[in-house]
Amino acid sequence: MVDVNKSILARLKVKDKLFEVLVDCDKALEFRKGKCPIEEVIASDQIFKNHRLSEKASEHDIKSIFNTTDPLKVASEIIMKGEVQLTTEHKKKLLDEKKNRIIEIIHKNAINTQNNLPHPQQRIESAMHELKIKIDEFKPAEDQVQSIVKELANILPIKIETRTLQVVIPAEFAVKSFHSLKKYSKILNEQWKTNGSLLADLEIPAGMQEELENELNKISHGNVDIRILSKR
Repeated sequence: MVDVNKSILARLKVKDKLFEVLVDCDKALEFRKGKCPIEEVIASDQIFKNHRLSEKASEHDIKSIFNTTDPLKVASEIIMKGEVQLTTEHKKKLLDEKKNRIIEIIHKNAINTQNNLPHPQQRIESAMHELKIKIDEFKPAEDQVQSIVKELANILPIKIETRTLQVVIPAEFAVKSFHSLKKYSKILNEQWKTNGSLLADLEIPAGMQEELENELNKISHGNVDIRILSKR
C-alpha cells in the first residue's frame, strides 16, 4: 500500500450512494491501463462514504452495490468506473499527453485540402489553441479526433482522408522496401513478380503518404512508382 499522506481520493457515486477510497494518483492511472496491481494503488483498505468526515461506508451498502465486501475488488471498481481526483500537476500532465497524441493522430490522418499535404503539428496545435478546443484527459484520443477536426475546419482547410495506393518496386529494392510498406500502411494485396519486383496495393492515412514516399524513394534512389487508386 502507498503512503496515506501522499494519497488522493477516488470516488464513485451509484444511485444515491457515494464510495471513496484513498489511492496513489500515478498508480491509479496506471491501474486503469492495466499496468499496475491494485495492491500497489490503494493507501488504505477502508471504503468511505465521506472520507473528509471519516465516515466509512456500511458493509450493507457495499454489498448491495458491489455484490462483494472484498475491499480490493470494491476499490478496483471505484477506480475503474469512478473519478480519480487529480492534482493540478497530474491533470496538466494528462492533458498535455492527450493533446500531443491528438495532434499526432490528426497530423498523420488529415490533410490540407488546398495542397493535399499534412498540416504541420505546430499549425494544428496553434489552431487548437486559437479555438480554445477542450480536451478530455480521460477519453481516448482516437475518440476525440473527429470532433476536433470538425472544429479545426472552421479556420483550417482540413479533412481526414484514407487513400488506396498502388506501389511498384524494382526487384533490387523490393525486400528492403517491404518493411516500410508494413510500417506506414496496411497491405491489401501483394504480388511478387517472377523478376523479383513487387506490386502492392496499400491502404494508408493521407497524412502518412509523403513520409512513405520519401522513405521508398530513399531506399530505391527514386526508382519506385506510386499511384493513388482511390480516396475516401
